[in-house]
Amino acid sequence: MSLRLDEIVARLGGQLAGSGDVRVSRVATLDGAGRGDLSFLANPKYRPRLATTRASAVIVPPDAVAECPAAAIVTPRPYLYFARVAQWLHAPLQPPCGAHPSAVVQSILPASASIDANAQVAADVTLGDDVVIGANCVIGPGCRIGAGSWLHAGVTLYRGCIIGARAIIHSGAVIGADGFGFARDDDGVWEKIPQTGRVVIGDDVEVGANTTIDRGAIDDTVIEDGVKLDNQIQIAHNVRIGAHTAMAGCVGVAGSTRIGRRCTVGGAAMILGHLTIGDDVNISSGTLVMKSIVRPGTYTGSVPFLDHADWLKNFSRLRHLEDMADRIRLLEARLADLEKKT
Repeated sequence: MSLRLDEIVARLGGQLAGSGDVRVSRVATLDGAGRGDLSFLANPKYRPRLATTRASAVIVPPDAVAECPAAAIVTPRPYLYFARVAQWLHAPLQPPCGAHPSAVVQSILPASASIDANAQVAADVTLGDDVVIGANCVIGPGCRIGAGSWLHAGVTLYRGCIIGARAIIHSGAVIGADGFGFARDDDGVWEKIPQTGRVVIGDDVEVGANTTIDRGAIDDTVIEDGVKLDNQIQIAHNVRIGAHTAMAGCVGVAGSTRIGRRCTVGGAAMILGHLTIGDDVNISSGTLVMKSIVRPGTYTGSVPFLDHADWLKNFSRLRHLEDMADRIRLLEARLADLEKKT
């Protein structure tokens, strides 16, 4: 695909600096761009590279347009603008409609749906228009998938799961497996608790490769609209994740935790069960969240592995660290006074 700059501005907004006749066919970095490429300046530390770029056009913030040697699209949020142009230029090719001869389909499909090789679609499944089911996917009975959603190869949806419109589920994701629910008897034997809830995923959600989302034990596990989950994330049973929250790879969320809207969770962070995380909370990579967070803000921290009794003792002292520091400063001041007198 090739687009003129004035076409892009007409559709996405921004201001044009230079010729609108310039055509671009792909996006590239400032260093790697060449003729026909559209680049962008989002991070100020790359500003010196703007002067030497060979891109045909650059997306720039207002304070950098004078330094741009090529045609420019001026916008206060260049990275967001770049994302929208990239979606337009690099839209995925829609596979052919219909079911591959090797697919096993037991439900009525809309004419616009695409079912690839060896996929299995069980009975009582409802698919919206333009749904794509990749090769070797397994869609359990009673599932519903909204219009425009795309399941890449090897995705598994257990029975009764609901996926909203325009979702993207990457390869190897497992949605709706049993949560970790067991009761222990007096002999130490674990009795399984049937997991009878569902997984309900909203619109415009993206789920990364090999991420797992467990079904609810009784109530549903819910992923609200616009949530973005990276690869290899574990979401346990009865978790609820608020709209437009994003999580990086290897995050673990234990059962029955409630996470608010517009939160971010850095890679390998761990959130214990039965907690509440409020709206607009940012959790740094590797952070261990052991209690609820009710106020917006950024939270960071981890604790080294210790014997549990030692960890409790040390952590109780850590909580009083500021008070101890005040006492030390007071003692130092008293000691200084005594030294002066002597």
